[in-house]
Amino acid sequence: MPGTWTTFRELLLPEVAAADRRRRGRALEDALRTAIRQGRLPQHTRLPSSRDLAGQLGLARGTVTTVYAQLVAEGYLTARHGSGTAVAAVAVAEDVAPVSGTATTRWRYDLRPGLPALNAFPRAEWLRAVRAGLGALTDEQLGYPDPAGLPALRSALAAYLARVRAVTTDAERIVITHGVAQAESLLADVLVARGHREIAVEDPHHPGTAELLAAHGLRPVPIPVDDDGIVVDRLAATGCRAVLVTPAHQFPLGVVLAPHRRRALLAWAADRDAVVIEDDYDAEHRYDRPAVRTVQTLDPESVAYVGSVSKVLSPALRLGWLVAPHHLLSSIVDRKRLTDLGNSPMTQAAFAHLLDTGGYDRHLRRTRVLYRQRRDALLAALAAELPRWQPVGVAAGLHVVVRLPEGTEDADVSERLAAQGVHALPLSGYATTSAPFPGLVLGYAALTPARLVEAVHEMAKYSSI
Repeated sequence: MPGTWTTFRELLLPEVAAADRRRRGRALEDALRTAIRQGRLPQHTRLPSSRDLAGQLGLARGTVTTVYAQLVAEGYLTARHGSGTAVAAVAVAEDVAPVSGTATTRWRYDLRPGLPALNAFPRAEWLRAVRAGLGALTDEQLGYPDPAGLPALRSALAAYLARVRAVTTDAERIVITHGVAQAESLLADVLVARGHREIAVEDPHHPGTAELLAAHGLRPVPIPVDDDGIVVDRLAATGCRAVLVTPAHQFPLGVVLAPHRRRALLAWAADRDAVVIEDDYDAEHRYDRPAVRTVQTLDPESVAYVGSVSKVLSPALRLGWLVAPHHLLSSIVDRKRLTDLGNSPMTQAAFAHLLDTGGYDRHLRRTRVLYRQRRDALLAALAAELPRWQPVGVAAGLHVVVRLPEGTEDADVSERLAAQGVHALPLSGYATTSAPFPGLVLGYAALTPARLVEAVHEMAKYSSI
């Protein structure tokens, strides 16, 4: 990288040379971090090798290697074997003001919920699974796929879901989908074809889900959520014969559907001949105790169970599943066939291999530790700098809701933080009627502990609470 020698010398050498000889490693670390945060080193900029930069600055190579490793750990740099070291995409100039609501927004600290640590994706293991899965496919399986899904994956999923989530199923009841969004779209289309015109949803809930259901012909009817989950008595007072719930870890409040509410929900379904759609979106991420079993296992003929790899591996895979009651199964498979002719057998075969060889379990074990550390770092920073902001919900998932002091306008807080480059969404934005309290919905999985601590420090400076 000879062309960058002058650039990096001019950028870094003054601060490094001015430091005491014993502190030059720390000075280099500080100079690189500042240059990245201020945008003087843009995203994806390739850095010199440790040997080259050490030569430029008159440092030991081991010093530069240690600095690079520290900034990789903090999320400022990325390092891949054979590709060198580069500025990470999450590091954004401090003086770039974000434009709220636009696709080009560049956030200094993006605390959106729902994203896993994308840099933790098991690339090497996935590549091995792709090769192994492709090798296992027959020539015939490279043609148009079974719309219900690759038999090998459906079998592997049936075993996995039974073992990990106590789902009552076999391979024949599983339909492979392009994520939970398609699973819910298929269910909505089938329900509309059978005369449904509305569907109950938890309130608060993900607005994208309500938008999807409405686009497929079902009017969302909001049902309040309290500390025990969805209020089934309010559900029973509607004319709905379908409901979408997140019982293991309600989104966004993080509460668990209580046992008496589970029984009441299934009694309502039996009385109305209704369908319960159980979105088990992040139940595999539980940090203080095992997750509760699915509602589906109590009544497989009333509950349609949906899940995906989006919160465990990556949303980019567009891979999910639907465990259907028998009376809906054939209609769902027909709808899937008419929609897209089925998912790619090659992606399905790779995921089946990952399940069969334990790779998926190993990745989950790694990310549970990672996300627990990040959640703990976020909560510790909040307790130290914003003690009036109280966490709500169980220790699970990829986000936490913090309750703001009564009388606070959470949308105003969110806007003030956005002006400083902190993307922290207000709880009121997830409510159809009114949020149960003012709060912020903070995703922590995609940021390192150091970055989360920095984010809370910025929030404490600008929140005015």
